[in-house]
Amino acid sequence: MDIKVGDIVARKSYDYDILFKVHDIVVRNDGSRIICLKGLNYRLFADAPESDIIKMPMNKINEEMHKFEKRLSKLAKPGIFRSAAMAGKLIPSREEYSRYELPGRVLHIDGDNDYLSMCMKYYKEQGINAIGKLVPEADQPGLIKSLLQANNPDIVIITGHDSMLKQEGKGTGTDSIDKYRNSKYFIEAVKEARKYQQSLDELVIIAGACQSYYEGILAAGANFASSPARILIHALDPGMLSKQIAFTSIDRIAPIEEVLRGTMTGVKGIGGVQTRGKLRAGMPKSPYTP
Repeated sequence: MDIKVGDIVARKSYDYDILFKVHDIVVRNDGSRIICLKGLNYRLFADAPESDIIKMPMNKINEEMHKFEKRLSKLAKPGIFRSAAMAGKLIPSREEYSRYELPGRVLHIDGDNDYLSMCMKYYKEQGINAIGKLVPEADQPGLIKSLLQANNPDIVIITGHDSMLKQEGKGTGTDSIDKYRNSKYFIEAVKEARKYQQSLDELVIIAGACQSYYEGILAAGANFASSPARILIHALDPGMLSKQIAFTSIDRIAPIEEVLRGTMTGVKGIGGVQTRGKLRAGMPKSPYTP
């Protein structure tokens, strides 16, 4: 089978559980090829010998995307946090007292352009004011302060790819930073963000990717991190989580169980601490505003 960069494939040894895009192909000295893979919907890098790879037919790809869209549609219903935030408040019905809403602003820093594009499309569909920046994971700690200063967000997402490395011996347990491909960069970026703004209520930080060092990222100062169970997280999970916070009223603590259930992978994929919402209501709405 002629495997090329850009092909959508799966691994035989994992029973074709995840679809990947071929990111690169490395030819060894003996002529064998190692296929470098990037999750199609999951924030994961992997590699496998060419003999373990099979190109997926279009009907299987369409079936996978249909399942994803169905799941997303179920989770992405707008207004549940917004309506809860506004419940019980008596507002005059006259037009001059009409209210408006300002959801929290999101700065999304991503190490992958495909995932970033997917999330930016989601933000637009959900009515979230978001700015996306493509920054390789290793560069995120050095650039995050200037990005925060330039964009002044309410919520910052620090993500990209990650995975647990297959290593044996001393210092390679789940509590060792050396066990993870990119968690060290997420941790350092979170620390730099906390130097910029110490308050967890003023700046909400969501960080991590597939199988990331959850405890280490939280200890660095993140409000939410992946991955408690070291599982793969969906490319949209950080964005879906930010939506829950962006549309929860500033005078409420976002209900953490509902917030985490509002992601594709749930509490095994992302966890965190109680966090105040970022939605502000205003009134009256200007008659000159469309």
